[in-house]
Amino acid sequence: MKDGFFSAHGLAAVNASLNGLAGFLLVVGFFLVKAGRVEAHKRTMLAAFGVSCVFLVSYLTRKFAFGDQKFGGEGNIRWVYFPMLLTHVLLAAAVPPLAIVSIRRGLRGDVEGHRRLVKWTFPIWLYVSVTGVLVYFMLYRWYPAV
Repeated sequence: MKDGFFSAHGLAAVNASLNGLAGFLLVVGFFLVKAGRVEAHKRTMLAAFGVSCVFLVSYLTRKFAFGDQKFGGEGNIRWVYFPMLLTHVLLAAAVPPLAIVSIRRGLRGDVEGHRRLVKWTFPIWLYVSVTGVLVYFMLYRWYPAV
């Protein structure tokens, strides 16, 4: 069952959608706080964190159930894909602790500490979300292994 919901391809599509939604929510949350809408920012960022948690469960389910997907691209595209994948994976490991501490500081009212940390957390989390979608397209849609 290649394209069913509970398949490597199906769960990968769900994961890419969750990554895209998390990235969208991060950008919305950024603009909300810049507009002074702190309460809406808080709700949106908590939603982004929740979506990212659901992503993690879905990703681990796919990984344990189906293993790794081979990259089918050849030639110069490999010089794009593998560095992007490496930075995605390394930075993805940093997102949970950065996000948790950033959220904790924000919820506790430590505005200055929150601002200092999200200068790192936001771009890293957004990069991971966007590259997660790109990795999906490169692995499953544009350059699937045959």
